[in-house]
Amino acid sequence: MKRALLIIVLAIAALIAVLLVRTFTMTSRQITAAAVSPPQIDRDAAVARFARAIQFRTVSGQPHEEFVAWLAQTYPRVHASMRREVVGNGALLFTWAGSDPSLAPLLLMGHYDVVPVEPGTKWTHDPFSGAVADGFIWGRGTLDDKGTVIATLEAAELLLGQNHHPRRTILFAFGADEEVGGANGAAVVARLLASRGVKLDAVIDEGGVIAIDSVEGAPKPVALIGIAEKGMASVELRSRGSGGHSSMPPERTEVGRIAAAVDRVQQRPFDAGVKGAAEAMFRWLGPEMPFGKRMVFANLWLFEPVLEGMAKRSTSLNATLRTTTAPTIIGGGVKDNVIPSEARAVINFRILPGETVEQVVDHVRRAVDDEKVQVRLEDSAWDPSPVSDAEAPQFRALQRTIMQTFPDTIVAPYLVVGATDARYFRSLSANVYRFTPVAMRQRDLSRVHGIDERVEVEAYVRAIAFYVLLMRNMGG
Repeated sequence: MKRALLIIVLAIAALIAVLLVRTFTMTSRQITAAAVSPPQIDRDAAVARFARAIQFRTVSGQPHEEFVAWLAQTYPRVHASMRREVVGNGALLFTWAGSDPSLAPLLLMGHYDVVPVEPGTKWTHDPFSGAVADGFIWGRGTLDDKGTVIATLEAAELLLGQNHHPRRTILFAFGADEEVGGANGAAVVARLLASRGVKLDAVIDEGGVIAIDSVEGAPKPVALIGIAEKGMASVELRSRGSGGHSSMPPERTEVGRIAAAVDRVQQRPFDAGVKGAAEAMFRWLGPEMPFGKRMVFANLWLFEPVLEGMAKRSTSLNATLRTTTAPTIIGGGVKDNVIPSEARAVINFRILPGETVEQVVDHVRRAVDDEKVQVRLEDSAWDPSPVSDAEAPQFRALQRTIMQTFPDTIVAPYLVVGATDARYFRSLSANVYRFTPVAMRQRDLSRVHGIDERVEVEAYVRAIAFYVLLMRNMGG
């Protein structure tokens, strides 16, 4: 008995020793970037131009000619020095030719289309006013994603005014239909570049922000760089029957059959796991965290089930660790006393890298397990992106630029749970990163696509500085 107890004590001691050694030897991946002089930006003029850009109602699917013409007038050096092509349905492709054609180009992306404003909602300032008030620029597109487009053009115009000539060719691709899928914008640009034999050194699109207070436990703001994004599939469930009068119902109506099928799918979630981009995020964040979290992140081989349990209480963590299941549409019937002959539902899945659209459909069929329910994949679906390397020189150059612009910040890779236009360029570069250089608080995240979208004036001006440094650091 004593021998068994001694073995248990020694095993526990050995486990504790392993946990502590791994915790204390977890190496920080943060860097110290050489200080640089901030670009000299005419703050008031830049803010006024951005405010004007917001006033154009560039809702997806509407004509954008006036906005495009305004860009040409407002950024004359860009339009005089670069080749501009209008691609697909209004996407803009600028080519800033580098002095060394042997270097693969850098692609900076954004989109100038915006989502519509929900009728009847009340905003502090009109959503297309571009009002500058209380330290903010207000309006639809200030965060998603005109800020990226205009800040990039401001930076390029400034550099051209300084007679800057990059060694590496820099491309700008600004979509006009990202909010409705990008099929007639970024997708067409990607095909055009591929037809020209272009291979890109790196792609940088919208994505993670500088999270001031939304990474629990982080002692500083965290700049989250998306190194991958989830795929998407919507699966329709449909059931057909004979219908009839509600006074003489069958054992199960079509509405009941579909409701039960949806419930069975929800009751069989995809497995969670710490891998890929999520694992990279924890590996980068771990050394910067307080002791308890640091121990967890340093020993995921043991504590992964703890994170999976936490995911049940956190929608954001859950979305990072698994393919998510979200029933979004259900319908059938026209009157309360009529049994409908047909009912349907749609379930939306956001697919974790490493899994596929085909696996999602197979999973749904197994979960539904009802031959009377038709399972059909809807047309718009795509697999997750590859996971880009967070140790690549291109990532490090992006990290250095962030540290030069936002010195008191932690940088970490992460998984983008939504969709961006960057997914169309996966075959053109192994280094596809998603980052928006704007500091945001948790309370403001809901403003994206929501009411009172706005960006701090200081945050916007600093975004311009970021793109100036980025073009210098990555374009040469």
